Amino acid sequence: MPHAEQFPPTPESLFVNDGPLAADQVGLLRASNPDLPLEELRQRYEEDGYLFLKGLLPRQDVLKAREEYFKLLSPSGVLKDGTAPVDGIFNEQNDPHDYPGIGAGAADGNGKPGGEKAEKFVDLALQAHYETWYKEDFCKHPVLRDLIAKLTGWGESTLGVRRSLLRNNTPGNKAIGVHYDQIFLRHGEPTSVTAWVPMGDVSLSGGGLIYLEKGYTLGREVEDTFTKKARECGMSDEEARNAFNQNMLSTGLLADGPAEYARRFDRRWLVTAYEAGDVVLHTPFAVSSRMDCKEVR
Repeated sequence: MPHAEQFPPTPESLFVNDGPLAADQVGLLRASNPDLPLEELRQRYEEDGYLFLKGLLPRQDVLKAREEYFKLLSPSGVLKDGTAPVDGIFNEQNDPHDYPGIGAGAADGNGKPGGEKAEKFVDLALQAHYETWYKEDFCKHPVLRDLIAKLTGWGESTLGVRRSLLRNNTPGNKAIGVHYDQIFLRHGEPTSVTAWVPMGDVSLSGGGLIYLEKGYTLGREVEDTFTKKARECGMSDEEARNAFNQNMLSTGLLADGPAEYARRFDRRWLVTAYEAGDVVLHTPFAVSSRMDCKEVR
Protein backbone atom coordinates (compact mmCIF):
# COMPACT_ATOMS: atom_id res chain seq x y z
CA MET A 1 0.00 0.00 0.00
CA PRO A 2 1.39 3.47 -0.82
CA HIS A 3 2.28 5.73 2.04
CA ALA A 4 0.43 9.01 2.54
CA GLU A 5 2.45 12.20 2.31
CA GLN A 6 3.86 13.57 5.51
CA PHE A 7 2.63 16.81 7.08
CA PRO A 8 3.31 19.69 7.03
CA PRO A 9 3.05 20.18 3.27
CA THR A 10 4.65 23.03 1.38
CA PRO A 11 2.26 26.01 1.17
CA GLU A 12 2.70 26.11 -2.61
CA SER A 13 0.78 22.83 -2.92
CA LEU A 14 -2.34 23.97 -1.10
CA PHE A 15 -4.46 25.89 -3.59
CA VAL A 16 -8.20 26.48 -3.34
CA ASN A 17 -10.65 28.42 -5.51
CA ASP A 18 -9.47 31.81 -4.28
CA GLY A 19 -5.73 31.13 -4.23
CA PRO A 20 -3.20 29.50 -1.89
CA LEU A 21 -3.92 28.79 1.75
CA ALA A 22 -1.54 30.56 4.12
CA ALA A 23 0.51 28.48 6.55
CA ASP A 24 -1.60 29.66 9.51
CA GLN A 25 -4.78 28.60 7.71
CA VAL A 26 -3.78 24.94 7.56
CA GLY A 27 -3.87 22.07 10.05
CA LEU A 28 -3.78 18.28 9.86
CA LEU A 29 -6.93 16.18 9.68
CA ARG A 30 -6.85 13.77 12.63
CA ALA A 31 -6.66 10.14 11.49
CA SER A 32 -8.27 7.29 13.42
CA ASN A 33 -7.69 3.56 13.30
CA PRO A 34 -11.02 1.76 12.71
CA ASP A 35 -9.95 -0.81 15.33
CA LEU A 36 -10.05 1.74 18.15
CA PRO A 37 -12.73 1.11 20.80
CA LEU A 38 -16.16 2.29 19.63
CA GLU A 39 -16.47 4.70 22.55
CA GLU A 40 -13.25 6.44 21.53
CA LEU A 41 -14.37 6.65 17.90
CA ARG A 42 -17.70 8.16 19.02
CA GLN A 43 -15.89 10.68 21.20
CA ARG A 44 -13.68 11.78 18.32
CA TYR A 45 -16.70 12.11 16.02
CA GLU A 46 -18.49 14.30 18.59
CA GLU A 47 -15.40 16.41 19.34
CA ASP A 48 -14.30 17.02 15.76
CA GLY A 49 -17.52 16.70 13.77
CA TYR A 50 -15.77 14.13 11.58
CA LEU A 51 -14.04 10.77 11.84
CA PHE A 52 -11.18 10.08 9.42
CA LEU A 53 -10.85 6.29 9.25
CA LYS A 54 -7.66 4.97 7.68
CA GLY A 55 -7.97 1.87 5.54
CA LEU A 56 -11.54 1.05 6.53
CA LEU A 57 -12.52 -0.41 3.15
CA PRO A 58 -10.57 -3.08 1.26
CA ARG A 59 -8.27 -1.23 -1.14
CA GLN A 60 -9.07 -3.53 -4.07
CA ASP A 61 -12.81 -2.92 -3.69
CA VAL A 62 -12.26 0.82 -4.03
CA LEU A 63 -9.90 0.46 -6.99
CA LYS A 64 -12.39 -1.81 -8.74
CA ALA A 65 -15.05 0.90 -8.49
CA ARG A 66 -12.50 3.46 -9.71
CA GLU A 67 -11.74 1.29 -12.74
CA GLU A 68 -15.44 0.92 -13.60
CA TYR A 69 -15.96 4.66 -13.24
CA PHE A 70 -13.20 5.58 -15.68
CA LYS A 71 -14.24 2.87 -18.10
CA LEU A 72 -17.63 4.55 -18.20
CA LEU A 73 -16.14 8.02 -18.69
CA SER A 74 -13.58 6.91 -21.28
CA PRO A 75 -15.76 7.62 -24.39
CA SER A 76 -15.73 11.32 -23.43
CA GLY A 77 -11.99 11.48 -24.14
CA VAL A 78 -11.11 12.48 -20.59
CA LEU A 79 -8.33 9.89 -20.26
CA LYS A 80 -4.84 10.08 -21.71
CA ASP A 81 -4.46 7.72 -24.67
CA GLY A 82 -2.79 4.40 -23.89
CA THR A 83 -3.34 4.58 -20.12
CA ALA A 84 -5.28 2.13 -17.97
CA PRO A 85 -8.71 3.31 -16.78
CA VAL A 86 -7.90 2.48 -13.15
CA ASP A 87 -5.04 5.01 -13.27
CA GLY A 88 -7.47 7.81 -14.17
CA ILE A 89 -4.84 9.93 -15.95
CA PHE A 90 -6.28 13.11 -17.42
CA ASN A 91 -5.51 13.91 -21.06
CA GLU A 92 -3.63 17.20 -20.81
CA GLN A 93 -4.27 17.92 -24.48
CA ASN A 94 -7.92 18.51 -23.59
CA ASP A 95 -9.59 21.78 -22.74
CA PRO A 96 -10.34 21.44 -19.00
CA HIS A 97 -13.65 23.23 -19.48
CA ASP A 98 -14.88 20.26 -21.50
CA TYR A 99 -14.55 18.15 -18.33
CA PRO A 100 -16.13 20.17 -15.51
CA GLY A 101 -16.61 18.87 -12.00
CA ILE A 102 -20.24 17.97 -11.33
CA GLY A 103 -21.66 19.53 -8.19
CA ALA A 104 -18.81 22.01 -7.97
CA GLY A 105 -20.74 25.11 -8.97
CA ALA A 106 -19.52 25.14 -12.56
CA ALA A 107 -23.06 26.20 -13.51
CA ASP A 108 -25.77 27.96 -11.53
CA GLY A 109 -28.52 25.82 -10.04
CA ASN A 110 -28.79 22.48 -11.80
CA GLY A 111 -27.68 23.71 -15.20
CA LYS A 112 -25.14 21.87 -17.33
CA PRO A 113 -21.87 23.71 -17.96
CA GLY A 114 -20.03 23.99 -21.26
CA GLY A 115 -20.75 22.83 -24.79
CA GLU A 116 -21.28 19.49 -26.51
CA LYS A 117 -18.13 17.80 -25.18
CA ALA A 118 -18.86 18.94 -21.65
CA GLU A 119 -22.43 17.72 -21.95
CA LYS A 120 -21.25 14.24 -22.96
CA PHE A 121 -18.81 14.11 -20.06
CA VAL A 122 -21.39 15.32 -17.54
CA ASP A 123 -24.03 12.90 -18.83
CA LEU A 124 -21.64 9.98 -18.38
CA ALA A 125 -20.62 11.20 -14.92
CA LEU A 126 -24.28 11.38 -13.93
CA GLN A 127 -24.97 7.95 -15.43
CA ALA A 128 -22.42 6.46 -13.03
CA HIS A 129 -24.86 7.03 -10.16
CA TYR A 130 -27.22 4.43 -11.65
CA GLU A 131 -24.64 1.73 -12.31
CA THR A 132 -24.82 -1.42 -10.16
CA TRP A 133 -21.12 -1.27 -9.28
CA TYR A 134 -21.73 2.17 -7.72
CA LYS A 135 -25.23 2.29 -6.23
CA GLU A 136 -25.22 -1.31 -4.99
CA ASP A 137 -21.64 -2.52 -4.53
CA PHE A 138 -19.84 0.70 -3.59
CA CYS A 139 -22.47 2.78 -1.77
CA LYS A 140 -23.82 -0.22 0.15
CA HIS A 141 -20.47 -1.74 1.04
CA PRO A 142 -21.09 -3.98 4.08
CA VAL A 143 -17.95 -2.84 5.91
CA LEU A 144 -19.08 0.79 5.74
CA ARG A 145 -22.66 0.02 6.73
CA ASP A 146 -21.61 -2.17 9.65
CA LEU A 147 -19.24 0.45 11.03
CA ILE A 148 -21.88 3.19 10.89
CA ALA A 149 -24.49 0.87 12.44
CA LYS A 150 -22.19 0.23 15.40
CA LEU A 151 -20.88 3.78 15.72
CA THR A 152 -24.34 5.34 15.83
CA GLY A 153 -26.08 2.55 17.69
CA TRP A 154 -28.68 2.34 14.92
CA GLY A 155 -27.96 -1.34 14.38
CA GLU A 156 -30.41 -3.05 12.04
CA SER A 157 -32.34 0.24 11.72
CA THR A 158 -29.47 1.78 9.73
CA LEU A 159 -30.74 3.01 6.37
CA GLY A 160 -28.74 4.40 3.49
CA VAL A 161 -30.18 7.65 2.12
CA ARG A 162 -30.74 7.19 -1.59
CA ARG A 163 -28.93 10.40 -2.34
CA SER A 164 -25.26 10.48 -3.16
CA LEU A 165 -22.93 12.50 -5.33
CA LEU A 166 -19.98 10.98 -7.15
CA ARG A 167 -17.96 14.17 -7.50
CA ASN A 168 -15.07 14.55 -9.89
CA ASN A 169 -12.35 17.18 -9.55
CA THR A 170 -10.49 17.65 -12.83
CA PRO A 171 -7.30 19.71 -13.37
CA GLY A 172 -7.87 23.32 -14.39
CA ASN A 173 -11.43 23.53 -13.08
CA LYS A 174 -12.92 25.02 -9.94
CA ALA A 175 -13.46 22.77 -6.95
CA ILE A 176 -16.53 22.57 -4.73
CA GLY A 177 -16.77 25.64 -2.51
CA VAL A 178 -17.60 25.99 1.18
CA HIS A 179 -20.69 24.10 2.32
CA TYR A 180 -22.23 21.79 4.88
CA ASP A 181 -24.43 18.87 3.88
CA GLN A 182 -27.62 19.87 5.69
CA ILE A 183 -27.90 22.62 3.06
CA PHE A 184 -28.69 19.88 0.55
CA LEU A 185 -30.71 17.71 2.96
CA ARG A 186 -32.86 20.38 4.60
CA HIS A 187 -36.14 18.48 4.23
CA GLY A 188 -34.74 15.73 6.46
CA GLU A 189 -33.79 15.62 10.13
CA PRO A 190 -30.21 16.77 10.90
CA THR A 191 -29.19 13.33 12.15
CA SER A 192 -27.59 11.87 9.03
CA VAL A 193 -23.99 10.68 8.77
CA THR A 194 -22.17 11.47 5.54
CA ALA A 195 -19.50 9.07 4.31
CA TRP A 196 -16.92 10.69 2.03
CA VAL A 197 -14.94 7.98 0.25
CA PRO A 198 -12.01 8.94 -2.01
CA MET A 199 -12.09 6.65 -5.03
CA GLY A 200 -8.34 6.12 -5.14
CA ASP A 201 -5.18 7.71 -3.75
CA VAL A 202 -5.35 11.50 -3.47
CA SER A 203 -2.18 13.51 -2.83
CA LEU A 204 -2.21 16.91 -1.14
CA SER A 205 -2.21 18.54 -4.57
CA GLY A 206 -4.78 16.11 -5.97
CA GLY A 207 -7.92 17.98 -4.92
CA GLY A 208 -9.05 16.13 -1.79
CA LEU A 209 -11.70 17.20 0.69
CA ILE A 210 -10.75 19.64 3.46
CA TYR A 211 -12.62 20.35 6.69
CA LEU A 212 -12.93 23.60 8.61
CA GLU A 213 -11.62 23.11 12.14
CA LYS A 214 -14.60 22.74 14.50
CA GLY A 215 -16.65 23.80 11.50
CA TYR A 216 -19.70 21.87 12.70
CA THR A 217 -20.20 24.50 15.42
CA LEU A 218 -20.23 27.21 12.78
CA GLY A 219 -22.60 25.25 10.52
CA ARG A 220 -24.97 24.69 13.42
CA GLU A 221 -24.77 28.39 14.32
CA VAL A 222 -25.58 29.47 10.76
CA GLU A 223 -28.58 27.14 10.69
CA ASP A 224 -29.87 28.11 14.13
CA THR A 225 -29.48 31.85 13.54
CA PHE A 226 -31.44 31.76 10.32
CA THR A 227 -34.13 29.52 11.84
CA LYS A 228 -34.56 31.92 14.75
CA LYS A 229 -34.92 34.92 12.43
CA ALA A 230 -37.42 33.04 10.28
CA ARG A 231 -39.58 32.23 13.29
CA GLU A 232 -39.44 35.82 14.49
CA CYS A 233 -40.78 36.81 11.07
CA GLY A 234 -43.66 34.36 11.44
CA MET A 235 -42.50 31.96 8.71
CA SER A 236 -43.72 28.37 8.61
CA ASP A 237 -41.11 25.59 8.55
CA GLU A 238 -41.61 25.20 4.79
CA GLU A 239 -41.26 28.94 4.18
CA ALA A 240 -38.13 29.02 6.33
CA ARG A 241 -36.53 26.17 4.38
CA ASN A 242 -37.24 27.87 1.07
CA ALA A 243 -36.00 31.22 2.33
CA PHE A 244 -32.78 29.66 3.62
CA ASN A 245 -32.11 28.04 0.27
CA GLN A 246 -32.72 31.32 -1.54
CA ASN A 247 -30.11 33.04 0.65
CA MET A 248 -27.37 30.60 -0.30
CA LEU A 249 -25.28 31.23 -3.38
CA SER A 250 -27.07 30.10 -6.53
CA THR A 251 -24.94 26.95 -6.34
CA GLY A 252 -26.11 26.12 -2.79
CA LEU A 253 -22.81 27.09 -1.15
CA LEU A 254 -21.90 29.22 1.86
CA ALA A 255 -19.01 30.74 -0.09
CA ASP A 256 -16.96 30.07 -3.19
CA GLY A 257 -13.56 30.88 -1.66
CA PRO A 258 -12.22 28.75 1.23
CA ALA A 259 -9.23 31.03 1.94
CA GLU A 260 -11.38 34.11 2.50
CA TYR A 261 -13.85 32.07 4.53
CA ALA A 262 -11.07 30.89 6.85
CA ARG A 263 -9.90 34.48 7.34
CA ARG A 264 -13.41 35.71 8.07
CA PHE A 265 -14.05 33.19 10.82
CA ASP A 266 -10.44 32.73 11.99
CA ARG A 267 -10.50 28.97 11.49
CA ARG A 268 -8.00 26.58 9.93
CA TRP A 269 -8.67 24.16 7.10
CA LEU A 270 -7.68 20.61 8.05
CA VAL A 271 -6.02 18.74 5.20
CA THR A 272 -4.44 15.37 4.47
CA ALA A 273 -3.47 12.99 1.70
CA TYR A 274 -5.87 10.08 1.21
CA GLU A 275 -5.39 6.46 0.19
CA ALA A 276 -7.85 4.09 -1.45
CA GLY A 277 -9.79 2.51 1.41
CA ASP A 278 -9.87 5.63 3.59
CA VAL A 279 -13.27 6.98 4.66
CA VAL A 280 -14.29 10.21 6.36
CA LEU A 281 -17.57 10.25 8.27
CA HIS A 282 -18.96 13.66 9.16
CA THR A 283 -22.00 15.34 10.67
CA PRO A 284 -24.52 17.24 8.50
CA PHE A 285 -23.14 20.52 9.88
CA ALA A 286 -19.42 19.87 9.30
CA VAL A 287 -18.15 22.64 7.01
CA SER A 288 -16.03 21.34 4.16
CA SER A 289 -14.57 22.36 0.82
CA ARG A 290 -11.97 21.03 -1.56
CA MET A 291 -8.49 21.89 -2.75
CA ASP A 292 -7.79 22.50 -6.42
CA CYS A 293 -6.62 19.50 -8.41
CA LYS A 294 -3.10 20.26 -9.62
CA GLU A 295 -2.31 16.74 -10.84
CA VAL A 296 -3.33 14.83 -13.96
CA ARG A 297 -4.22 11.72 -11.96
